Amino acid sequence: MLSVKPWKPDAVIRFVLGVFICIFAGSLVMTALEHGGTKHPTLFYVLGAASLAFLGAALVAIRRPWKLENFMQRVWVLLVLFYVGLVLGAFAQKYAGDPGSPVPSVAELVVNSLSFQGATLVLAVFFLREHQVTWNAAFGFSNNWRRSVMLGVMCACIFLPIGWALQQISVQVLTHIPHWNIRPQEQAPVQTLKLATSWTDRLVLGVVTILLAPAAEELLFRGVLYPWIRQAGFPKLALFGTALLFGAMHLNAQAFIPLFTLAVILALLYERTNNLLVSMTAHSLFNGFNFALLYLLEKQSSGAPY
Repeated sequence: MLSVKPWKPDAVIRFVLGVFICIFAGSLVMTALEHGGTKHPTLFYVLGAASLAFLGAALVAIRRPWKLENFMQRVWVLLVLFYVGLVLGAFAQKYAGDPGSPVPSVAELVVNSLSFQGATLVLAVFFLREHQVTWNAAFGFSNNWRRSVMLGVMCACIFLPIGWALQQISVQVLTHIPHWNIRPQEQAPVQTLKLATSWTDRLVLGVVTILLAPAAEELLFRGVLYPWIRQAGFPKLALFGTALLFGAMHLNAQAFIPLFTLAVILALLYERTNNLLVSMTAHSLFNGFNFALLYLLEKQSSGAPY
């Protein structure tokens, strides 16, 4: 049974807002990497720098707890900093120039991962510090950890063929819906991996895909959001709402159903074991199996030696 978490509503909201701010800031950096020659480079970099400055100030403001006596003042300061940074960033994107390749480079993918998953792990440190709890107390890492890890391994092995089947079904359904004109595409990291040729690039992508992404995403969705919503009295919303958000976050129609299903299973496993290692392990192995299979298929199709 999942233990009661001491998550304060304002701390959770500030945590999620902080992640969102970092994601938007990362998109500006990605734009700078993607558009080497811009239409108006001076305007782009000036507006981009100003946007990052305001977003950075918003991150600093977000770290301070909201109290009843200063609630409105803190919220107004945060909203002004955030929206000014957002507007400046939008104008910077406007002057960025024509988009380059639709497939992100390895550097762009790393920036994207650091601005989301990396930022999540960093902000989690301040989140736990505010609640005065350790990582172990917050996520139960020592609760029968061997059993949790083994359960996570079993879950990944069992779900892998199910996930592949669900993805194939999704592709068939999407391509046969009349008048929708949906063309299923692979996720951006998959497209990037297919273009990665050096071992260094593949190693970096492997670390991001197998280690960084599962740890951060499980911490955010299952470790923080799921128990917070559940303890607020909405267990079904916690289970299916966080799974819906998890699936939608990947911005890929053909992967939505398998990711949604995986998220539901991971939440139920966490509920049963009270140890976030179970979902982290299953998520990491699921990504790892897909990563290895994609690499082997690419090798096989190119006729290159293993």
